[in-house]
Amino acid sequence: MRAVLVALVLGVLAWSGVHPADRFTWLMEVFPVLIGLPVLLLTARRFRFTTLVCALLAVHAVILMVGGRYTYAEVPLGFRMQEWFGFARNHYDRIGHFAQGFVPAMVAREILVRRSPLARSRWLPFVVVAFCLAFSAFYELIEWWTALATGTAATAFLGTQGDPWDTQWDMCWALIGAVSALVLLSRLHDRALRRLGAEDGPDREPYPVPAQ
Repeated sequence: MRAVLVALVLGVLAWSGVHPADRFTWLMEVFPVLIGLPVLLLTARRFRFTTLVCALLAVHAVILMVGGRYTYAEVPLGFRMQEWFGFARNHYDRIGHFAQGFVPAMVAREILVRRSPLARSRWLPFVVVAFCLAFSAFYELIEWWTALATGTAATAFLGTQGDPWDTQWDMCWALIGAVSALVLLSRLHDRALRRLGAEDGPDREPYPVPAQ
């Protein structure tokens, strides 16, 4: 399954890099994939994520790469959404920022459950959401620094489409994504963690999955 996900990500990465709308924007959007995928592959023996989290990371990567291919303000799906729901602008970036909270929430939850004392703590959801908000805010700072360094070259990367509240909306959707992931996937994630522990063998101490 993991090999299929890696092949999928590499295939979409190659597709997105063939004549993208703007090469600089493409590089900025897919940069997390270019860094994250090698890191995951190199650390897989020491820390193997559940299949659930790997699938979510692959979906997030595809969202980023599609945005890089067209620029977020020009993604065809966003225009379709604009027609269907009467939006005033292309809202594909909202999908991206929802995923920016949804997927890191599960990544953070898994790391904290397996590598910290928070597994059975009531503070776990709060810390996960706080991490996702911090991650989203830091990404907005990266966009700001990029704009300061490159000027108009970063316009497509920022993708504000004239919305003065774009930064706040981005962080709001990341918050909604993080909370949604915890509400919808926590039980499924716990089962995936138990399954992963069973795959690691009977000699390994079970992961301290949060109590139901």
